Amino acid sequence: MRGLTTAIVLGGLVLPAVALAATGEAVPVEGMPQLAFGHPVQGRYLLANVFWLLVIFGLLYFLMANYALPQVGSVLEQRAARISADLEAAHGAKAEADAAMAAHREATARARAEAQAAIATATQQASAEATQRSEALNARLARQIEEAEARIAAARESAMGALRQVSTETAESLVAKLGARADRGAIGTAVDRVLAARGQA
Repeated sequence: MRGLTTAIVLGGLVLPAVALAATGEAVPVEGMPQLAFGHPVQGRYLLANVFWLLVIFGLLYFLMANYALPQVGSVLEQRAARISADLEAAHGAKAEADAAMAAHREATARARAEAQAAIATATQQASAEATQRSEALNARLARQIEEAEARIAAARESAMGALRQVSTETAESLVAKLGARADRGAIGTAVDRVLAARGQA
């Protein structure tokens, strides 16, 4: 079809030149030959030029309207369909990416919440265990302190008893050395009073 169009165009250009050459006349033309209306030779072929112009224009219009332009339109439609399909695919991919991002964010939030809950539980357990250990340690220390205080009290009572006995015996010995008669009850009362006054009883 392209060769036929080229042949028609060349024929339209060549035929008027062949017709001019057949006359055998060679008269110089100033300017464009197509506009030399008053030329003795060129002027006679004005109608022929207009005829071939219309014929070539009609053929070109027919070819463009029935063959070239439909193919161009088909190419444009195919390209528009391909672009539309690409846009739809891009929209679908974007929707999938948005869904995946939303799922990722949800999973991240859920994992963060689970981690915070696990940390809170572990903290509570550790605090409860620390409280239990502290209470057990305090109870053991209190028991040990009570036992130590009981031992100290017993030791103090024993020491005070020994001190009272030693003090009483020492006072009796001193009274006997002075040649007086020692009254054990009075001496014991006096020793208890002295120890009480010193805050050791």
